[in-house]
Amino acid sequence: MEDHLNCIYRVINFMEKNYDHPVSVKELEDISHYSYRNIQRIFKYSCGETIGAFQQRLKVENAYKRILYTQENLTSIAIEVGFANIASFSKAFKQHFGISPKAARQSKGQLLCGDAIIPIASEVLLEPEIVYLKPVQVYYQSINTYYNNEEIEMLWEKFMENDFPGSGAEYFGVIADEPLIKTEISCRYDACSSVQSGDKKLPSKMIFGGKYARFTHSGSYETIDDTYTKIYSRWIFNSGLEFSHTPIIEKYERHAENEDDQEKQLTYILLPLK
Repeated sequence: MEDHLNCIYRVINFMEKNYDHPVSVKELEDISHYSYRNIQRIFKYSCGETIGAFQQRLKVENAYKRILYTQENLTSIAIEVGFANIASFSKAFKQHFGISPKAARQSKGQLLCGDAIIPIASEVLLEPEIVYLKPVQVYYQSINTYYNNEEIEMLWEKFMENDFPGSGAEYFGVIADEPLIKTEISCRYDACSSVQSGDKKLPSKMIFGGKYARFTHSGSYETIDDTYTKIYSRWIFNSGLEFSHTPIIEKYERHAENEDDQEKQLTYILLPLK
């Protein structure tokens, strides 16, 4: 595991040296030897924040050091640490420290900086099934959002207002990551049914078709992040498999009709493989 965690340390060291300029997806892939999608998720679940959030934190913390120990004007500091202008710098600084850069310079008070980031590996090693799945036509509605966002729940509430049959339909969530380095991992999320709505014509597309690592998440969807943590901060290091760039798919195999039955839910997490 120590050898595998070195890929995270390489990313950390690279970001610490290059926090003040844009970092490309290719640079991250070359340094980590993982695809962008996987290194972004590995970093989040191993370190507790996205690569974009880590870079933003490095910018404002290094700016704060300059505010404390130099006489440089705030605009120069903003540009030197990688912000496009004083407005974006001031907004990020206040979000992080709770006060403006100008107030920080005037008070000279010691603001709290984050602890050094240390990647961790999950103690639990999951064992997925390797499955070959045929293409399936689905009918869907989409949103752009963040993972585990209430907007996903709202999408499903709206989606299930469609006239789907009481039995025979299968339901999926398709998660297509945004290929950008952001402070939050964002995605296009598709709520999908294998059966067309009876009262509204939904757009259709094909999903699956190929090899997947299938993980099982039992219980409430609210705890699915725990399963992703075990996948991306342990299993992925040991898999020896090559991953595809196609979206991750969640199959909602067993759904609870009410809150009291949520522990009976069953969700498959399907990671695409080459």
